[in-house]
Amino acid sequence: MEIYIVKPGDTVYSIASAFGVSPEDIIFVNQLIPPYNLAIGQSLLIGTPSEQALKPELVSFGYAYTNISPWVLRQTLPFLTDLYIFSYGFTMEGNLIPPVLDDGWMITEAQNMGVRSVLTLTPFGPDGQFNNNLIHSVVQNPAYKQNLIGQLLETIDEKGYSGVDIDFEYILASDRDAFTGFVADVAGTLRPLGYTTSVALAPKTSAGQTGLLYEGKDYGALGWVADSVLLMTYEWGYTYGPNMAVAPLNMVRRVVEYAVTEIPVSKINLGIPNYGYDWPLPYVRGTTAATTIGNVEAVQIAVRNGASILFDETAQSPYFQYYANGIWHEVWFEDVRSIQAKFDLIQEFQLRGVGYWQLMRWWRANWMLMRDNFFMIVLVCSASVILTSQAI
Repeated sequence: MEIYIVKPGDTVYSIASAFGVSPEDIIFVNQLIPPYNLAIGQSLLIGTPSEQALKPELVSFGYAYTNISPWVLRQTLPFLTDLYIFSYGFTMEGNLIPPVLDDGWMITEAQNMGVRSVLTLTPFGPDGQFNNNLIHSVVQNPAYKQNLIGQLLETIDEKGYSGVDIDFEYILASDRDAFTGFVADVAGTLRPLGYTTSVALAPKTSAGQTGLLYEGKDYGALGWVADSVLLMTYEWGYTYGPNMAVAPLNMVRRVVEYAVTEIPVSKINLGIPNYGYDWPLPYVRGTTAATTIGNVEAVQIAVRNGASILFDETAQSPYFQYYANGIWHEVWFEDVRSIQAKFDLIQEFQLRGVGYWQLMRWWRANWMLMRDNFFMIVLVCSASVILTSQAI
């Protein structure tokens, strides 16, 4: 498959003719909507979707809430090795709190597709925000910690989970070593029983990086005790921050370059955002709030408002501005160019895999591009299955 950047005068039909593919394939892969207008600067993935059976060469997972559309989940599962179900919480005493909606149907759907389900554990308080008091209470109290670990083990065994992902944020610096000890104890309990333990890591660029998001995470120690880690390499551009790329490649690279000095590459998964932001302008700190949008939706906004899409070569990210209802807006999002740049980074450093936050929106071109980069043809000959090493 190839990436093509729309130029003035292009149409779906002229592009299809130039590449010798059907207009229907371009429309399908890129989720174009009638009347199939294009934005100048829009990136299109060109090619015919493969009908061959494929197998991932790397670990591929994403987080999904229990209210995900069943259709979206079923479309996505063929591209995953793991499904991280978001999320379970816990009380100050270490009593496990299940999601509000049942997670059993997601585990069943994943099992039917040969995909591992992973229980995501988060320290959310009553306000739905990360609460470091919850973290402190459990990691510093042996009885509460053992209570939580025991309930985790009971739940994953009963429900058919394959492991636990520990997604704790804003850990107090004074709880850093205790948190590492908690992860070590979870892994030490689960690993002999065949279950895995992963941990989500804030995007640090040095061991001594200051800030509440970073000081409680010891990359080297956590990389040692956990089976795998996710680098949360997104949210440079965020809801209440200034208008900028969500996952600028220059910053993502700095995180990876540091991480590989502390953690074996065979344990590192690169985080990728499945969303963008739309900021009203001018940005005013403490006042402006961006709207979260999908990557397909971002292009539709550009088309609807006659905006040309630009590409920041440093951040390797697309963006555009448009004017609506008397307000200027700036949108940063991901497209197949920015995703390919991240896939190239994974291949350059030979990382373990990729993890998406999150899977709630269906983005076909992303998964087609992943298949093009990281999947192997599965040839079925009589009763035997032969895996070729040729990526398609």
